[in-house]
Amino acid sequence: MADDEFAAYVTARSAWLQRVAYLLCQDWHRADDLVQTAVTRLYLNWRRAEASDNLDGYARTVLVRVYLAEQRGAWWRRVRTVEDVPDTTTRPDDPDAALDLREALRSLPARQRAVVVLRFYCDLSVDQTAEVLGCTSGTVKSHTARGLAALRRSLEETRS
Repeated sequence: MADDEFAAYVTARSAWLQRVAYLLCQDWHRADDLVQTAVTRLYLNWRRAEASDNLDGYARTVLVRVYLAEQRGAWWRRVRTVEDVPDTTTRPDDPDAALDLREALRSLPARQRAVVVLRFYCDLSVDQTAEVLGCTSGTVKSHTARGLAALRRSLEETRS
């Protein structure tokens, strides 16, 4: 019964997890790996996850922590086979602006990128983001401010 519930949840939410992972790492193949690792950890802790008040929040926390843990090690840098994987799954209204934004997001340090994705893509509050990342609200606020400032600078340089 628990396996069926887990499978139903993963089937329903895998596309969303994949998008969040892509925004974090900027690589669809690496996003697949992040989601796979996060789903495995979610399965191992399914009883605890299922009992949580917010199952999506629990899964998102697992995914972000997998991403940040991977960033600390050099494994992903050694395993990358191409510099940039082209994004062929979406067609935004302004493809150039979307590419510029992705490049600017890619240039942010891992924790700043995680904060920006959680705050503005996942629409989490400062306190919720702090809980996911296991840090203080002040840290989230400073990472948000620095990340947004860096994004603005990068996008202004691109337009010039």
